[in-house]
Amino acid sequence: MKVLTTIAEFKKARRRIDSTVGFVPTMGYLHEGHLVLVRRAKVENEVAVASIFVNPTQFGPKEDFARYPRDPERDLDLLKKEETDLVFMPSAGEMYPEGCSTWVDVLKVTERLEGASRPGHFRGVATVVAKLFNIVEPTRAYFGQKDAQQVVVVRKMAADLNMNLEVVVVPTHREPDGLAMSSRNVYLDLQERQSALVVWQSLNLAQQLWSQGERKAEILRQQMTDLIRKEPLARIDYISIANPETLEELTEIKQPALVSLSVYVGKTRLIDNITLRK
Repeated sequence: MKVLTTIAEFKKARRRIDSTVGFVPTMGYLHEGHLVLVRRAKVENEVAVASIFVNPTQFGPKEDFARYPRDPERDLDLLKKEETDLVFMPSAGEMYPEGCSTWVDVLKVTERLEGASRPGHFRGVATVVAKLFNIVEPTRAYFGQKDAQQVVVVRKMAADLNMNLEVVVVPTHREPDGLAMSSRNVYLDLQERQSALVVWQSLNLAQQLWSQGERKAEILRQQMTDLIRKEPLARIDYISIANPETLEELTEIKQPALVSLSVYVGKTRLIDNITLRK
């Protein structure tokens, strides 16, 4: 495994590769969900690349950039065990040098859900992902379904800008009790960790109601809301039942529907989702 920290170094290494490249962009503090993406990249490509970069431009001024969990030595050890070929670990100054003033804005699908709760977030996401795609030049890039809106945004950006790569979405990886794996789960204390299960339980409730024939989105939202409000440590940010491509809210569910939510458990903001399909 080779670790590269500058764009020039990486591009030099990339020019030596004449085969398919699978790319997993991460912000580090890796967990099993990230490693599942790396394994998929290795199976489907001749070269597997991962990046570790806590992107400052996707954090708001009151968000957790400074305390976002970091453990690069552990991350590199995990990636080495997975036999990752190349790891790109740039600094913020390397990715955003002085005078950098170009941004990527994906409109419409960024205006609701995470975009509404975190203004400017997807501008930072789209910009850094576009930069990483230009640097790594992957054949395929791998993302987890847990960040459902991010997947929609990245796919839209890649299509609209005619990027020569395939965006591969991998199902959400979960703990045995159903909690979606996330680097931010480390913020939860023991009581909060137990309370956080209400997020997954609410999604299961929506799936159950759908399976029983309920097609009114408002009833699903209300039932999920009522369940979460029974948990004293949980506070709802949003609950959405939307078209999985446009993210527009649905009234009657007559098509596949993305059920997504953001819930604060204590001070920790958790997101998760499922897709309802026939």
